Amino acid sequence: MSAGRSADGREVQIPLQQVAPSLATSLTVAPPITLPSHRVPAGFLPLHEGFRDHFVETPEPKYCCEVCRLVLCQPRQTECGHRFCQSCINSILSQSNPVCPADMEPLFKDKIFRDVCCHREIMALKVYCRSEPNGCQEQMSLHQIPDHLNVCPFFEVPCPLGKCKERMMRKDIPDHLNWKCKHRETTCEFCKTKMPLTELPKHKETVCPAFPVSCPNHCSFSSLPRSELSNHQHDCPKAQVSCQFLHYGCTFKGLNQEMRQHESTFAAEHLRLMANRNSLLENKVEDIKGEMMERYKVLPALSSRLSELENQNEELRDKNRQMEQKLTTMQKLMSSHSEKLLEVELELRSLRLLREEVEDLRGTLENVRTRLSALEQGGRTGTGSSSHTLAPLETQLNRHDDMLSVHEIRLADMDLRFQVLETASYNGTLIWKIRDYKRRKQEAVAAKTLSLYSQPFYTGYFGYKMCARVYLNGDGMGKGTHLSLFFVVMRGEYDSFGSLRLLKHLGDAFKPDPNSSSFRRPAAEMNIASGCPLFVSQSVLETGSYIKDDTIFIKVTVDTSDLPDP
Repeated sequence: MSAGRSADGREVQIPLQQVAPSLATSLTVAPPITLPSHRVPAGFLPLHEGFRDHFVETPEPKYCCEVCRLVLCQPRQTECGHRFCQSCINSILSQSNPVCPADMEPLFKDKIFRDVCCHREIMALKVYCRSEPNGCQEQMSLHQIPDHLNVCPFFEVPCPLGKCKERMMRKDIPDHLNWKCKHRETTCEFCKTKMPLTELPKHKETVCPAFPVSCPNHCSFSSLPRSELSNHQHDCPKAQVSCQFLHYGCTFKGLNQEMRQHESTFAAEHLRLMANRNSLLENKVEDIKGEMMERYKVLPALSSRLSELENQNEELRDKNRQMEQKLTTMQKLMSSHSEKLLEVELELRSLRLLREEVEDLRGTLENVRTRLSALEQGGRTGTGSSSHTLAPLETQLNRHDDMLSVHEIRLADMDLRFQVLETASYNGTLIWKIRDYKRRKQEAVAAKTLSLYSQPFYTGYFGYKMCARVYLNGDGMGKGTHLSLFFVVMRGEYDSFGSLRLLKHLGDAFKPDPNSSSFRRPAAEMNIASGCPLFVSQSVLETGSYIKDDTIFIKVTVDTSDLPDP
């Protein structure tokens, strides 16, 4: 708070954000004291109501607030033409149904504006310094107050040292720092160390090295510097000391002046104690040498064992790295199989819905056929309306036949995809289960689904990817008479022996040609199939015991003994 006067001459306190100000250049400060620079901020506006400064001339009424009657601070003008301080108008607007206190007109926040012109005129009014009660007689414009207070010698500031709680006028700072402040810097008269005045007594009593102290043994030295006291204890004739052969067994204690006589009298005893101690040490050295020799004998075996352990550790690290690589690959593989499993579940749901839809269509088709048969019989008896009804029914029957064919094709494709995703082996052996043999055979004869692909299988977790392809109605030389079975390389190079056979011991084998494009690295998803077009005769297959419950099993085995790493 800084002091000032209101327009009516009353002394008031003006709130300011106070920071210790800088000194004016005209002030004389005794060295070596240096004062930091302090600034008074521009935010010198009152927290509430208007300016309470002492104006040189009484301000005109137009510059006074309608509420607090003080000079306007951040003036605001209402729609009715009256002016208020910002804090005053905010207080009015916070009430319900605010009205202007001058004419009782209603007030609206969006119709109150900042009076910039009035603010500029008020800032130009002449005022006395806010430190006028302290003796300053300076006059200035209101907006010049912050700059003046930065250098005003009568402005009250706190002690620049920060620890003192006293406040003083800026011009009194040098005297305060030199003579009055309890935290001012001073010099110890004994050691010449500089420190705050409040710390000087404790410094002298405890740590000052040059402070005079008396000998605690009350010898002839009545006073000596504190730093020399420890050295004096060794030479003080009245100091209590122990014999220097205490570690060898001498228990004598006495004054320094008695110790010389003791040493000369007991010299032989001291030599005997040292000889005994020396003998004990020599025995211990011999014991230690023996222990060291025993340990040296064990060192080669320990070194050899350490080398073996290091080699084993290195091998374990290599195995650990390999296992980590395999684990990473397995995790990726398991992730892909999880995705495939989800696909299988989705395909299975779609397959079930599709089958239900096909069954509904078949039922509808049977009803249509029944009605068509009844209409044909009626046509033969000569009913006139049957010829008109028959044509739409035939059209509907054909449309249902087409839809049934499309659904059967989709059903076959979904069933195939389900079988492909259902299982996969990683030992070079495929057990392929083909269900609904009769239906699939009919679809192959009708050229709807000529061939079927098996699910992929692998020579190992990190090996080649392959599948089998079967033509139930034969292909090439075996078309119409045989079941043709082929082998398809889907990924990686292949140069091994493959065998194809039906379960129940019917089979065939072939040795691939390494120069054939069927066994080179696939440029597309899979290579051209290669295998046995005359794998098994249809008559043998269908009259034997190879088909059970309308299902056949085909086994494909890949010999991986000659396979290179993929």
